[in-house]
Amino acid sequence: MDKYIGKLLDGRYEVLEIIGIGGMAVVYRAMDHRLNRLVAIKILKDDYSNDAEFRRRFHGESQAVAMMSHPNIVNVYDVSKNEGMDYIVMELIDGITLKQYMEKKAPLSWRETLHFSMQIAKALEHAHSRNIIHRDIKPHNIMILKDGSVKVADFGIARVASSQNTLTKEALGSVHYISPEQARGGRVDNRTDIYSLGVVMYEMLTGRPPYDGETPVSVAIQHINGTPLSPSLLNSSIPTGLEQITMHAMCSDLNIRYASVTDMLKDMEEFRKNPAIRFTFLPQGVSVVSNAPSRPQSNRPAVSKPRQEELEREYAIEDRQERSKRILIVVGIVLAVIALIGLVVLIMSRTSGESSTEPSEEEELIVPQMIGQIWDEVPADKYPGFVFVVNDDSYIYSTEYPEGVICDQSVPAGRPAKPGKEIYLYISKGEQTDKMPDLIKKSEEYAKAYFKALEIKLTPLTEKEYSDDVEEGYVIRTDPEPGATLKAGQIVTIYVSKGPEFKKFKMPSVEGSESSTAVATLEGLKLEVTTREEYSSTVKEGFVISQTPPSGTEVQEGTVVTLVISKGKQTVTMPYVVGYTSSSAQDMLQNLGLSVVINREYSHSVTEDHVINQSYGSGAELIPGTQVTLTVSLGPEPVPTEPPTESTESPIDTVPEEPVETDPEG
Repeated sequence: MDKYIGKLLDGRYEVLEIIGIGGMAVVYRAMDHRLNRLVAIKILKDDYSNDAEFRRRFHGESQAVAMMSHPNIVNVYDVSKNEGMDYIVMELIDGITLKQYMEKKAPLSWRETLHFSMQIAKALEHAHSRNIIHRDIKPHNIMILKDGSVKVADFGIARVASSQNTLTKEALGSVHYISPEQARGGRVDNRTDIYSLGVVMYEMLTGRPPYDGETPVSVAIQHINGTPLSPSLLNSSIPTGLEQITMHAMCSDLNIRYASVTDMLKDMEEFRKNPAIRFTFLPQGVSVVSNAPSRPQSNRPAVSKPRQEELEREYAIEDRQERSKRILIVVGIVLAVIALIGLVVLIMSRTSGESSTEPSEEEELIVPQMIGQIWDEVPADKYPGFVFVVNDDSYIYSTEYPEGVICDQSVPAGRPAKPGKEIYLYISKGEQTDKMPDLIKKSEEYAKAYFKALEIKLTPLTEKEYSDDVEEGYVIRTDPEPGATLKAGQIVTIYVSKGPEFKKFKMPSVEGSESSTAVATLEGLKLEVTTREEYSSTVKEGFVISQTPPSGTEVQEGTVVTLVISKGKQTVTMPYVVGYTSSSAQDMLQNLGLSVVINREYSHSVTEDHVINQSYGSGAELIPGTQVTLTVSLGPEPVPTEPPTESTESPIDTVPEEPVETDPEG
């Protein structure tokens, strides 16, 4: 059995079972007893936990990741050390990895690929805005939930692992998605995640990674020197625009690859709106689409719908052949224009009568890169020949650029433009924020309406909890707490009361139990107990005769249970009723609950209708209902009267004669 299963970490997290094993750590399902919720806990393997430097970096990186909050990122709840081991407490995801999903369904449709890819990109955009680079984007670290949403896991962990620069068999799962700069052991930035996302998209679209080999080293070398097959050669149903986005993200040249995930997301959104779109990429990584009114129009003619797929395939082949040529041409043009500008400036500086540095109207200048500069620090004469327009509408919120920094421009850098060209600049107001309101004991409807009315767009979630103090349907607490700073896109959770918690269970039987024991048992189940007493000839005094509700009935906490407690056998004391009138004696005994039977007989000594005798003696203890027989006097028995007998003899003659003795001898 695993040594951690059953263990209680920090007196809070009870480890229940293993749910996954990775190269660096083991992941367990656990119960957070403080918040009464299931969590996932990632515990470092012994090989790493014994490395002090590794543990230090692991702890620091994990703390940084725990500060992130985004719907497409697995939440990190806690980072801790316990008895010499380091662990991370994370959100427990009910779903499968993208790797498992692709094993069942690959290749995915282009619509499903776009759906997943945009969510991954949004997670990366959030992380990059906080200077956190994932470094290990791969299908194994992407979770697919039952509702189709995506969550990216293991942010920041790969940075710690990157200190182990050897490509071993443990790296085989990651090396298929490694960027060229990672494979070379060079410095990495946010663009390494963009490359890995491109590889994941490639695999979703085609059902296979772009490179494969027998060893991790051979795969890594292909990332550095190889050129992957175009996805459409493996799956002809892939739209050209999505293929272009995928391949541009996978450019081995950092100067050609997307400069930011935000740029990549913009192209994904353009493609989502119009799947027939086509892009042209400049060396700086800026994309140009054929149907955008503010961008150059495509020279290709419009085509009818039936031939769209056929022409798209032809265009894909054409684009692949001309891609290198276009890049060289653009670079050459830029260099030529720069050289020409230098030559013009040199000639003008040597003219005797003219000291002005203003270019003539006929000349075309290259639009400078204004994005990233602090607007208030740009000298007014730094870019002669251009008119930079900044008005009230120019100030916008930005998660990528700090306040006061130019975050966009109407004409992209590197474009030729005539002198006097107006270029609209957009200045960052910083990240849009607000304050978390105090919604405690406000209704759920009020809280939802409040968030909806905010200018800042949040992601509100609702959790239901039992509460003994807050009425059902009202807010118990919020996360973050009132007064905390809110940022655009942030998740806010309101915990709404379900009222007092009543657990349902089967009513136990306490009949025949001693009353105090029965009451303690039921009160221990949070049932409300009332009692009443009755006499019983079968149940001992102080024990339960009956219960309501009966055993086996489904009840919930707070249910009122009535117990009938035995007073034992009920008895009455037999009174002395001899000499009483029958009616008085009968009333007296019936009032005591006794049954009376009357027998009558003659008596010379007891007055008529008075009791002569009782079947139970005075002082006898009788149970109510006992039959008592009373003997009641009928008075003296009457003497019968006989009529006189007539006779001719006088009374004296009636004296009996003496018996005559007979002599036996005579």
